Amino acid sequence: MIEQPQAQKHFASAQKRFLQASIESFLDREFPRTFGPVIRQKMAERIVDLVDQQLPPKDYLRPGQCVWNAVSIATRPDSPNCRLVPVILTLVDSSDVEQLARGIPMSVIAGQSIARICREAFEQGALLSMRDIGLMVWRHYASISSIREKWEADQKTTLPHVGTIQDFGSCITHKTAIIRKVVYEGKDPRRAADETKHSQRAVDRYLKDFHRVKTCYDHTPDIEFVIRTTGLSKHLVNQYVGIIKEYEKRSEKSA
Repeated sequence: MIEQPQAQKHFASAQKRFLQASIESFLDREFPRTFGPVIRQKMAERIVDLVDQQLPPKDYLRPGQCVWNAVSIATRPDSPNCRLVPVILTLVDSSDVEQLARGIPMSVIAGQSIARICREAFEQGALLSMRDIGLMVWRHYASISSIREKWEADQKTTLPHVGTIQDFGSCITHKTAIIRKVVYEGKDPRRAADETKHSQRAVDRYLKDFHRVKTCYDHTPDIEFVIRTTGLSKHLVNQYVGIIKEYEKRSEKSA
């Protein structure tokens, strides 16, 4: 964690790169004796709101934003007819810089940023992969996945991305969240689907496969037996068995 005086020195000036701060600087420079700092801030906020209302989102970019072609929610990355959707993503926001200036660790802000752009893409009808995000910030996708998973665990939620919505890749966070909510917390599957941004069909499939694996594993705790009986892949069976073991340990500790 960077000490606050040092953080202020390194990052405070970067705030001027954003629209609201630029407007405040303009008012201060051109009308030095007309508006106080509070009035300048309120006026700048209102002007930014007006800009947002008058300009269609895809007609302009703010500092800190970029355009990225992400996979449409309607297709999968491995589909021969995969469709890409251009989306505007906010990689760096003025609030990020404010937190840096206060000495908040960059790793914490990175998790918030990943959450923000995953949601922004989803709201625009597309999904990001961790490889997408890694390319934008020149980081390996595994590092991005680790940051995202920590943020999801801390916030007890699941972000919409290729791994969760389209069940693509090796991501299991969404399965764990859905099973925890329905099986171990007793929530309605429809509510779990809404909270994890999944279709009801996907949630039903996860629950069905989990119960099949659990029934077999409780009868004979042998992975090969479970694979043969359920017809599921070894990788998938291991994921579900991992969830079973995790909650068995939690039950033993709470007993």
